[in-house]
Amino acid sequence: MNPTDPSGAKSGAPSPAARRGTAAQPPNRFAATHRAALPEPDEPEPEPLPRTQFLPDRSVSVITYNDSPDLGFAASLNPYRGCEHGCIYCYARPTHEYLGFSAGLDFESRILVKERAPELLRRELAAPGWRPQVLVLSGVTDPYQPIERRLGLTRRCLEVLAECRNPVQIVTKNHLVTRDADLLAELARHRAAAVALSLTTLDPGLRAVLEPRTSPPAARLAAMRQLADSGVPVCVLVAPVIPGLNDAEIPRLLAAAAEAGARSAAMQMLRLPGAVAPLFVEWLERHFPDRKARVLARIRAVRGGRLNDPRFGTRHTGEGPYAAQVRRLFEVARRRAGLAGDWPELSDAAFRRPGAAQLELPV
Repeated sequence: MNPTDPSGAKSGAPSPAARRGTAAQPPNRFAATHRAALPEPDEPEPEPLPRTQFLPDRSVSVITYNDSPDLGFAASLNPYRGCEHGCIYCYARPTHEYLGFSAGLDFESRILVKERAPELLRRELAAPGWRPQVLVLSGVTDPYQPIERRLGLTRRCLEVLAECRNPVQIVTKNHLVTRDADLLAELARHRAAAVALSLTTLDPGLRAVLEPRTSPPAARLAAMRQLADSGVPVCVLVAPVIPGLNDAEIPRLLAAAAEAGARSAAMQMLRLPGAVAPLFVEWLERHFPDRKARVLARIRAVRGGRLNDPRFGTRHTGEGPYAAQVRRLFEVARRRAGLAGDWPELSDAAFRRPGAAQLELPV
C-alpha cells in the first residue's frame, strides 16, 4: 500500500486486520446457555484476534423503517450487518444478538453481507407503493467498512439511487466514501445527497483504540474537503461525545471540520445499551485505568445515575447540568466555526422510477 494512502496505513505497520475493538464475547441475552471454550493443557495459545468471516444475508427486502422520535429519518438501508470498524462504543452491537451472535468480538468479526441489496433496492424503489423520501445509508452499521472496498455493495446501491434521483444521507467514518464522489455529486445536483463524517477525536492514538479499523482523523478531514470540493454538502457529526474523554475536543473538532469544508454540525451523547456497557467498562480498564472512574462518573451524571438511559428524547442528548454544559460548549463552538445546526434539506422532486431514464427523450 502506498505510504501516503489516506487510510493511514504505513509500510511495516501492523495490518489493520490485527486490530479489534474487543476480544470479549459477552453472553447473548437471548441464549439459554453460553459456551466458553477451554484450551487443552498442551494446546498452543489460540489466536486472540480471529480473521473476519463474511456470511450471506438472505434478506428479501433492504429498506427498513422506524418511527423513533429521536431520529430525523424514517427509512434506511444497511448493506452489512455487523461492522469491521470495531468501535467499542457502538450502539448497534446488541443487534448482533438477534442473529445468535455476541455483541462483542462476533459483532466485528462475523459480518453478514446483503449480496442482493442493489437488486432488492431497485425493486423496492420501482414498487408503486414506494413514496420518494430520504434514505439513510446506513443508520446502523457503516456502509464504508473495509469489506466495501472489495464488494462494492454500497456503490451499487448508490448507482440505483442516482438512477432514480432518490435523496440519500450517508453517515460514515471512512475515507472510502470519496470513491463514490461522482455519484454523490450527481445526486447533489438535484439536492438529493449529503454526507456526514463522524469525527470523534483528532488524536490518532485515541482513535486507534477507540475505533480501531476506521480512517484516521486526518483522512476523515481530507474526505470532507474532497466531497465539499465535488459539490456534496458535508456535515460533521461529533459522535459519540464521551464525557470525560473527548468532550474537551469539541471546539477543535468543529473548527477543523469547518476548515475542511463542512457546512453543518451535529452531536450525539454516548449511549451504552445492553452488552455495550460492560464492554466499554472493560475497555476503559484496559486502556485508560487512570481515567476510568472519572469517565464513568460523568456518564452516570448525564444518564440519571446509570450508564444507559433508553428513554426517547434523552438517548442522544443526555440530561442534567453536565449534559447542558456540553451542549452549550458545542453550540458556542459551532457558531464560532460558522457551521449550521441542521442537515441540509434534501429534495425528492427529481425522483423517477427505475428505468425512467431510458424512456426520457433528449432535450
